[in-house]
Amino acid sequence: MITATSDNIPGKRIVKTLGLVRGSTIRAAHLGRDILAGFRGIVGGELHEYTKLMGQAREQAMDRLHAEARSMGANAVVSLRFSTSMITNQAAEILVYATAVVVEED
Repeated sequence: MITATSDNIPGKRIVKTLGLVRGSTIRAAHLGRDILAGFRGIVGGELHEYTKLMGQAREQAMDRLHAEARSMGANAVVSLRFSTSMITNQAAEILVYATAVVVEED
């Protein structure tokens, strides 16, 4: 699946626009991660536990977006965007959305 944040893909021509596709996941913090992150917060530095958690969440959201696009018959998505929102103090949603399209060689 070709994925682009731009509205077009160099060397490709959009022949059909299929519509909006999205993928999301909600992830909650883990007590063990919170404790380790709390210690790092005291001394400073990157919160590796949360970096890994959010990276996994982005990948899962992208997988879901690609699955939805494939189910519509798309071979590419354009205008891809990410959004994050806090659901509770311990949980956040990662949302990725784009336009599903069919592209051909120029």
